Amino acid sequence: MSFLDNLLIIMLLIGVSCFFSMSEIALAAARKIRLRQLSAEGDVRADKVLSLQEQPGNFFTVVQIGLNAVAIMGGIVGESAFTPHIHSVLSTWLSGPWLDKTSFFLSFLLVTSLFILIADLMPKRLAMAFPEKVAMTFVGPMMVCIVVLKPFVWSFNSLANFVFKVFRVQTARNDAVTSDDIYAVMDAGAEAGVLDKGDQLMMEKVFEMQTIPVTAAMTARESLAYFLLQDSEQEIRDKIAAQPHSNFLVCDEQLDTVVGIVNAKKLLIYLINGEKISLKDKTLVSNCFFIPDTLSLSESMDYFKNSRADFAVVMNEYSLVVGVVTAKDLQDAVMGAWSLPESEEQIIARDDNSWLVDGVTPIIDVMRALDIESFPQSHNYETVAGFMMFMLRKIPKCTDSVNHGGYKFEVVDVDSYKVDQLLVTKLAAEHIDVKDSANLS
Repeated sequence: MSFLDNLLIIMLLIGVSCFFSMSEIALAAARKIRLRQLSAEGDVRADKVLSLQEQPGNFFTVVQIGLNAVAIMGGIVGESAFTPHIHSVLSTWLSGPWLDKTSFFLSFLLVTSLFILIADLMPKRLAMAFPEKVAMTFVGPMMVCIVVLKPFVWSFNSLANFVFKVFRVQTARNDAVTSDDIYAVMDAGAEAGVLDKGDQLMMEKVFEMQTIPVTAAMTARESLAYFLLQDSEQEIRDKIAAQPHSNFLVCDEQLDTVVGIVNAKKLLIYLINGEKISLKDKTLVSNCFFIPDTLSLSESMDYFKNSRADFAVVMNEYSLVVGVVTAKDLQDAVMGAWSLPESEEQIIARDDNSWLVDGVTPIIDVMRALDIESFPQSHNYETVAGFMMFMLRKIPKCTDSVNHGGYKFEVVDVDSYKVDQLLVTKLAAEHIDVKDSANLS
């Protein structure tokens, strides 16, 4: 054959190699979510690509057969096409055995370079840029190749499966979407500017709702405002003035004996009309709902939705009141920065390296604000004050400190054994111990 004939064959082989290379990368890189969207829009080619992704064995076998066959044929044709011409050009400078060896080497280098650049590198980069489009374009011809080469495919697949079975190698791919996958997609979207940071934070909180206990969103027992059945009208007025809330618990002699709730609007109507207020009036006090402190935020929301309630008392296993939670509390726990600002923030930045943290701040909020991956045995406590108590193994007092996660947590305010406030300071690299420590003064 002439030089042009050989060159034409080589170009044809490069084209076939491009087809297999692009098909291989496109099928592997095509996103299932996008393909399912295209399938829902009625594109049958997307269904074929999805079926190949579910059972890719035959597809990759055909690709390997095609690529290896083309590479071998390209080497044979290339050597016969280019070596004589290179030989004639070099004959003016070289002679003897070095001429033949150099001509063969340069011919091999030229053919290999053509296949690497045009048949492999460029097609694969193109397929990576448009994986779904390329996969759907080539899926038809690839299905034909699978049918035509079926005997070879069956033989090679059988041998490969036998080897995998002998060595007990798992070949099925697990395509189940995990929460880590979703977090990674959201992080990528935020970095690309597609997803706002506030939106990302809210979505992450939505996924965390099943693991965060309701106690992280409730108003703790120590901060509750409540009435006693024995309170006089003046005492009721004073409590409303001191702590204006929408609803108040009504208890009999002590907080743990809850009778019901009273709405502040009802009390206001009584006051406007000049009527006498008596918490023993059954028309004034309504029944309230009780939920266990073991519920998650997600379960609590379902409870509120099913019972059409917006206020509930949180109780522990000993039937003691640990706090109250409202629908707004749950909404704020999810919405985060989108919700209305609280009158007093729980984490206040003093500068770039120190923060004042309220003792009742949920540990999940501290992790998020300070970018701490985890706290030791966090199932044993819910707040940063509980973390200090757990680490110190005693009731904390002022100046007690704990080092964890590159930060120093120091108690700066204690009120009747209750940790009111901590100072959290970022430690310098040279002061970070290999093992976290607690300092008892």
